[in-house]
Amino acid sequence: MTGRLKDRSGFALVLTLVITSLMVAVVVEMIHQVYVDVSLSRGFRDGQQASILAESGVTGGARLLQRALSNRAYTSLSDKWAEPIKLDDEVGTVVITISEESAKINLNDLVFDTGVYKDFIPDVLKRLGSRLQLPEDRWGALADWIDSDEQPNSSGGVENSYYRSLKPGYDARNGKLATLTELSLVKGFTVELVRSLQPFVTIWSWSESPSASPKININTAPKEVLLALVEGMDERMAESIMERRRLTPFKNTGELSNVSGIDAAVAGRLGGSSSLLTVKGVLFRINAVARVKDAARTVEAVVRLGGNAPEYLSWREY
Repeated sequence: MTGRLKDRSGFALVLTLVITSLMVAVVVEMIHQVYVDVSLSRGFRDGQQASILAESGVTGGARLLQRALSNRAYTSLSDKWAEPIKLDDEVGTVVITISEESAKINLNDLVFDTGVYKDFIPDVLKRLGSRLQLPEDRWGALADWIDSDEQPNSSGGVENSYYRSLKPGYDARNGKLATLTELSLVKGFTVELVRSLQPFVTIWSWSESPSASPKININTAPKEVLLALVEGMDERMAESIMERRRLTPFKNTGELSNVSGIDAAVAGRLGGSSSLLTVKGVLFRINAVARVKDAARTVEAVVRLGGNAPEYLSWREY
């Protein structure tokens, strides 16, 4: 009898230990789950706050640009907007950077059937492509991607029959590029090639009018774009333009003829293209990176100025 009691008490002790261990495990799991839920909740809240902060950075930056440039005759890289802006508050931080899309070559202007500038952008792109070691036939393929007909361009162009033969097949847009990454769908434009072009090209027009001529801002254009503007422009001449605008931004395109180091032939070509150049940009890319604790959000937008309020052409959050 005594042995049975001992066995029962021993079993009860073991059972008690097992139940206690299970209860401890359940409590630990509950505590862990509560911690995870709270962390997820806080992370979601911080992410939402970072998103709102980044959106505010973009919209605030656009309004500041609109106000600051409304009475300005030119824009330049020495302007305040060209410097990163960092703002801190009790919620988090946001860093706003602004660059000018008007300093780039608009790929969508490659195809234009009527108007005085129909050869300007193709020639500029060919010179840019030559410096980036881009085969000239790539521009023919892009022209066919943009134009609305089914007649292949004589310089390496292809139409829907080519794209439909791919695996998987697809149609050419037969219209303006909607995004710059779309360029990688065009024959011959690899992802690496698109990446090398990105600092120098855009898909946005300075005006919403389809018949408006292109404009490139000589005060903010990268060196590679300056080199591509006219035939005969060399490194020394481009650097002279960049040095002049660093010291004194151009107030009008006619001042290009006063830059020392530019020979008469190139100056004449620049003068002939003066209506296609500008000293003031209206297209800007605004990037706002917001951080709230461990959460970070980025909003990037392209805006066009000129009206009563900034016009948002693109908006991306990631």
